[in-house]
Amino acid sequence: MAAATTSGRDTANSLCSQAQTVDGGASLDDSNAVNLWFARGPIAIAHAGEQLTERTEEAASPLLEAHGIWKYFGAVTALRDVDLELWPGEVLGVVGDNGAGKSTLMKVLSGLHPPSEGQIIFDGRQVQFSSPRDARDLGIEMVYQDLALAGNMNVAENIYLGREPTRRVLGGLMSLFDHRAGREKAKQHLDNLKIHVKSVEQKVEELSGGQRQAVAIARSIAFQARVVIMDEPTAALAVKEVGKVLELIIGLKNRGISVAIISHRMDDIFHVCDRVMALYHGTNFAEAKLAETTRSEVIGWVMGTKENAKEPAHHRSG
Repeated sequence: MAAATTSGRDTANSLCSQAQTVDGGASLDDSNAVNLWFARGPIAIAHAGEQLTERTEEAASPLLEAHGIWKYFGAVTALRDVDLELWPGEVLGVVGDNGAGKSTLMKVLSGLHPPSEGQIIFDGRQVQFSSPRDARDLGIEMVYQDLALAGNMNVAENIYLGREPTRRVLGGLMSLFDHRAGREKAKQHLDNLKIHVKSVEQKVEELSGGQRQAVAIARSIAFQARVVIMDEPTAALAVKEVGKVLELIIGLKNRGISVAIISHRMDDIFHVCDRVMALYHGTNFAEAKLAETTRSEVIGWVMGTKENAKEPAHHRSG
């Protein structure tokens, strides 16, 4: 155990020594909006089914937890006593049939819907969100299925939409959007993520589906995000673009960012996730590490069937 601890400490020291500057030369002491988490240094990839990254293995507790979450919409119960854990640097797949409660649960965790009952724990302390801004302030971001991008605005403007870099004018009496700083920081941000567009001044409506998804993900982590939640990130993409988005998700994991992915695509789940959980009719149904389950078993969970059961849950009485 001592040897393992020493090895982990040596690795951390080595990474820190390599990460004294951000790509492009910005020092760790700079107070600009060039996300300082880029300086965390590389972490070895942990592909689906393998052990989690060293950062995750050393974590003493989950980064994000949900305990006993209930959500009512009038007379409709969307979530019933749901639990969830998301560890640092982990990619969690969330699966289930339409209406299982996946998106509702993620919207609760990202601050869009307050839970009717239950607790949300972030970084070891209980939190309450009155809006998505509260969640973002803690580093929890969500990429919605419709992306929520402004097509008539350019890439740089979308990345910093609502959190624009500004410059003072009139002796500091007013603040104006600093277009030059926005373009420069957006370009550096995309370069660090290996996202390729013709120009950060290109309008989003001119981008392909994969590029738009990449811009939405880039925006979500532009301000030191610690958790990124994605709702069907590859649902409307061509095969080639799906691969690029999955590579981007693995890149987030390698930077120590925790990711939760809602997806119906088993290929995506088994390519990037460390663990998968299934919801059925608004409640926890099954959960396992990817190395300890199979595609056919997970597909069964979506349908409400476990391997030791002879028929789907909705066919069983009681």
